Amino acid sequence: MITRAAQADDAPAIAALWNPVIRDTAITFNSQEKSAADIAADIAARRAAGHEFLLAEEDGRLLGFAAYGQFRGGPGYARTGEHTIILGDGARGRGVGRALLGAIEDHARGAKMHTMFAGVSGENPSAVAFHERLGYLRIAVLAQVGWKFGRWMDLVLLQKRL
Repeated sequence: MITRAAQADDAPAIAALWNPVIRDTAITFNSQEKSAADIAADIAARRAAGHEFLLAEEDGRLLGFAAYGQFRGGPGYARTGEHTIILGDGARGRGVGRALLGAIEDHARGAKMHTMFAGVSGENPSAVAFHERLGYLRIAVLAQVGWKFGRWMDLVLLQKRL
């Protein structure tokens, strides 16, 4: 397995991995699927801001991705990041998420980020446990802030000082 920076021409494969997660799961509260153009623009925007969008691959097959950006807008949050990790089928439990998160954190440290947040669906307890194993502290549960599949869902905020 390798991790590398995503490129615009990776966007169709990323969309093929991400859209079933958006469409079929409560891992993300987003219900709007992403086009390859949306993803290519996101990759470029993150890079332009000094952040990153990384992929994990094995034998040329996309296993997952991780990206981070500024937690909230404005200069006061310039050193606080929030990341996203999405893994494809068959990638969980193989160290892919750990490798991606480590690479994102390394990049964020190099970009002088001080702290990183993870916003995890309350319906994804394995992702909460994953982050806690890697040093993230559960700092808040925002009750019923996400709406998907006709129901309200909680958001668990986890934080790690880099």
